[in-house]
Amino acid sequence: MEENLSLFSSSDVERYINDYAIPWGINIAMAIVIYVIGRIVVGFILSLFRRLMAKSKYDAMLVDFLEAIISAILMLFVIVASLNQLGVDTTSLVAILGAAGLAIGLSLQDSLKNFAAGVMLLVFKPFKSGDFVEAGGTAGTINKISIFTTTMTTPDNKEIIVPNGGIYSNNITNYSAKETRRVDMVVGIGYDADLRKAKEILNEMVRADERILSEPAPTVAVSELADSSVNFVVRPWCKASDFWGVKFDFTEQVKLRFDQEGISIPFPQMDVHLHKTDSE
Repeated sequence: MEENLSLFSSSDVERYINDYAIPWGINIAMAIVIYVIGRIVVGFILSLFRRLMAKSKYDAMLVDFLEAIISAILMLFVIVASLNQLGVDTTSLVAILGAAGLAIGLSLQDSLKNFAAGVMLLVFKPFKSGDFVEAGGTAGTINKISIFTTTMTTPDNKEIIVPNGGIYSNNITNYSAKETRRVDMVVGIGYDADLRKAKEILNEMVRADERILSEPAPTVAVSELADSSVNFVVRPWCKASDFWGVKFDFTEQVKLRFDQEGISIPFPQMDVHLHKTDSE
């Protein structure tokens, strides 16, 4: 033991401390300081980000997701800076992370498309939870908008999960965006029916329904002289929530009222004429 100790002179120990121990100790201390200060700065930036997002009233899920991404990116910079202080070659590490990110991006193209579309839907908000929309090849009430998919409930109570990419890349019809809607109906009467009387009855029915708005003014007009009927367009305005009630009730009342007033509603039919020739 004494022989082994004698191999290291006091000058060797001093040189080892000066050349290795002190520089490494300083680098480790500096790396720790960089990491700690970096964590504090990242926390401050995230706090500022949350305050800004709270004022902008963006969707909470989008804010949480963006906060997680920003936190991961900033902490990656902090870790790289700390490792660089320790003398670790971070160039190769960054290259490996970049290559891995590229490979993951190529393998998840559809998912990234849905993610990008989800972000756009949450930022621009073409619809919100509770709206009845037609989008992505289907129609229903919006239940939930997530980063990758949107969940809808159809009128017959089926749940449909639609990828956001299919929604944002096509037309979106939001039936709940406006407070009022126009109900478009077509009513046909026979050619032998009293046209003026039928029009007056339709106008009277429109005025009698309290759900139908006076402004914008409803329209009742002859639109077509069809093959077997004279067609009226009846276009009243109502609250969006009353749309189907007005449409169904008015259609039923038209049939009952026209039957009562003796106004015929034609149906498709064919007249067959037989001609007898002399040879017969």
